[in-house]
Amino acid sequence: MSTARSANAETAPAAVASALADAPFVRVVARADGDSLAASGILARALRSADTPFHVQLRPNPTVVDDNDTVVSVGATTASLAVPGDDSPATLAAYRTARELGDTPDSTLALAGVAAAGESLADDAYDSIRSAAEAAGVTRRPGVGVPVGEIADGLAHSTLLSAPYSGDVEAARAMLAEASLPAELDADAHRRVASLAALDATGADDATPRAVESLDRVLRPYATPDGPFETVEGYADVLCTVARERPGTGVALALGHATDATRRAALDAWRNHALEAHTVLREADTARFADCFVVRTGVDADSLGAVATIARLVRDFRSPEPVVLVVGDGVAAAASIDSCELGQTMATAAAELGGAGYGRGDEGEARFDTEETDAPTTSDASTTDQHPFTAAFREALRA
Repeated sequence: MSTARSANAETAPAAVASALADAPFVRVVARADGDSLAASGILARALRSADTPFHVQLRPNPTVVDDNDTVVSVGATTASLAVPGDDSPATLAAYRTARELGDTPDSTLALAGVAAAGESLADDAYDSIRSAAEAAGVTRRPGVGVPVGEIADGLAHSTLLSAPYSGDVEAARAMLAEASLPAELDADAHRRVASLAALDATGADDATPRAVESLDRVLRPYATPDGPFETVEGYADVLCTVARERPGTGVALALGHATDATRRAALDAWRNHALEAHTVLREADTARFADCFVVRTGVDADSLGAVATIARLVRDFRSPEPVVLVVGDGVAAAASIDSCELGQTMATAAAELGGAGYGRGDEGEARFDTEETDAPTTSDASTTDQHPFTAAFREALRA
């Protein structure tokens, strides 16, 4: 499990900053998620300002072996020096560490990292970041938080909501056309778009009460006139995607190298990832059990990132149970409303099938042996004829 805390892990920003200030070279090993990516970028920029050489690497399972270099793990506590992301966003700890180092962190990137962690940007804990971002020109407005100017493109490819047009740009355009919106959206038009998106995301027959709460991540966004993307929330969506799909592009973005080519590559990854996740989810089979909601897909190990996104979307918009498990061909991901050490649960379940699992408290991923694991999952939750990983996961969840 990637988040096993090192016995001597230093997590206080002042302690991390003190160690980095004297380091001749720093290796930043970050978990491959949007929050950790933003945090690693903030740390790396502070090191660059201090003329300290560094290297940034993203890993889905950021295990670290300390060596002669100064190593800091981000989003995990696997090195003796760590910027964790369990109890609060790694971005917040990185922001404070950078300030301890005498740097002025990019507040827009920091807000995007906090949003990528699933946190409310209005929370008092982020007052300093939010105030700095507003001073730099970030403003809250009505509407939806997408990374691009074309709303239909943004709605169709957003992984922050699940609606009938998710993954289908033409369907999103048709929905917006019926609203007779002006060519240039004013505040009233943005409010109408937000209302339509909210109704579509919460009005489905299988939508859950949690869907209303989850929409807070995408409605009334913070606009970023000088940022690489249209809104902070859209920026966060892109960070989450590129951290998994194109880590090199993600690191370039986080380091501030937001060239047109980098931005196009990031948006391409975002669109492709969203299309795969929404398409797979639409075609998946589901089963409800007393302890979890299971989504059965046919995707393989190349689509682990999409499987994780599906788990989050189902948890937030479709699952009647607090825990969601998405199972593919040799891969699985889980998400929970509450922190229940899903990383350890996934590791235990994967070990039963000759694989490995990892993750944090409210999410987890696994790879496992697919041999003799082709028993189907059905919609009848009373059946015992279920995928072996599902059975192993449920057993580990109850332990």
